[in-house]
Amino acid sequence: MYYTRYTEIEIERALNSSGAVLVMGPKFCGKTTTCMRFQKSNIKLNNNQTISIAKMSPKQVLVGERPRLIDEWQTVPEIWNYVKENLDENYQFGSFILTGSSTPAEKTKIHHSGAGRITPIKMRTMSLFESKESRGIVSIKKLFNNESNISYDANDDSKLQDIAFLCCRGGWPISVIANKDVAIDVTRNYYNSLFVFEDCDNEQFRNKKPEILKQVIRSYARNISSEASLSNIVEDVRQGSERSFDIKTFNEYLEALKDLFIIDDIEAWNPNIRSKTSIRSTPTRHFVDTSIACRALNISPNDLMADLETFGLFFEDLAVRDLKIYTSGLGGEVRHYRDNTGLECDAVIHLEDGKWGAIEIKLGGEKLINDGVASLNRLKNKIKTKSNEQEPSFMMVLTATGPLYRRDDGIYIVPINCLKD
Repeated sequence: MYYTRYTEIEIERALNSSGAVLVMGPKFCGKTTTCMRFQKSNIKLNNNQTISIAKMSPKQVLVGERPRLIDEWQTVPEIWNYVKENLDENYQFGSFILTGSSTPAEKTKIHHSGAGRITPIKMRTMSLFESKESRGIVSIKKLFNNESNISYDANDDSKLQDIAFLCCRGGWPISVIANKDVAIDVTRNYYNSLFVFEDCDNEQFRNKKPEILKQVIRSYARNISSEASLSNIVEDVRQGSERSFDIKTFNEYLEALKDLFIIDDIEAWNPNIRSKTSIRSTPTRHFVDTSIACRALNISPNDLMADLETFGLFFEDLAVRDLKIYTSGLGGEVRHYRDNTGLECDAVIHLEDGKWGAIEIKLGGEKLINDGVASLNRLKNKIKTKSNEQEPSFMMVLTATGPLYRRDDGIYIVPINCLKD
């Protein structure tokens, strides 16, 4: 069973405007399956024999009907340079599709950025709308265009327990299509496979100790949806490992997690406020999929239901994942805001044309929603009086469950199972 992905829109657009497309993202997020829908010939560099042949004659890898898909290209980094050379000699739109679930082992063998020839696209796991677990009756695009006509919806079918399950299961295609009673087991198997590097062609990963990598992920998970400094995370790893652990070693392991597309922080948003307010620039710590954090801490849906404060942080991570996916096709980015007065906003969607929307992420319930509304109004008023930014196109409290409606002050209360791009 194939589920339509938002990345398809980006791939199609890039193939019509670029010589090659690079689709990158974590293992098992669906890159190859989706890209196979666009290729007319392909080669998969996923076994030692094929990789060895490709290393001996990387130029031959490019031979085939176009678009030609080269899967896991990073195992033979020289391919990048030959793609560039091929396009220099005979530039044609939509010639190559490259996929990769990590960055190259030998980055020094890449002699150019690919700018102007190779368009990068980041693919994530499946959003709730892609996995058919969101009804999609609220469109972010329509909110930006002032085309949304939202009416009250009780949303009775969505339960908090359902969202707890989705946090733990994640948006991995193989988990989505699995029966619910084994779906989390499928995710657990994926998580365990992250640390099997014995036969890895990439020395960067093969030299990493799995137990330390797990400790770094666990510490990151304990600081999920927070602005924890890297020094605090390093100290947490030290305490958990009972061994000396310097910042250089930590950075090497952190870089490995980034190269595997596991960590997916969001940067701070600076609206150029003309005041003495200091904008915090520390990124908010996030994963490409919340299920990785759940597995790292051995958290089950029942654990989340028993600790709603922790559940709120994990739900925020899930919501940020979906917002990133929905925003990517709109040409925008997701950021967060926090200043030294304590004012914060969990997610700010900023588009290339300057439009922006502010979103507070809450589990639900009257008190939490009211807290989110108060923060949004404070941010709007501060931006209005002390910044060159235009007013927000919309403000929203994104909830885990509960009804959908628009408040009298114009703020939308939207359950995550009602949202789409």
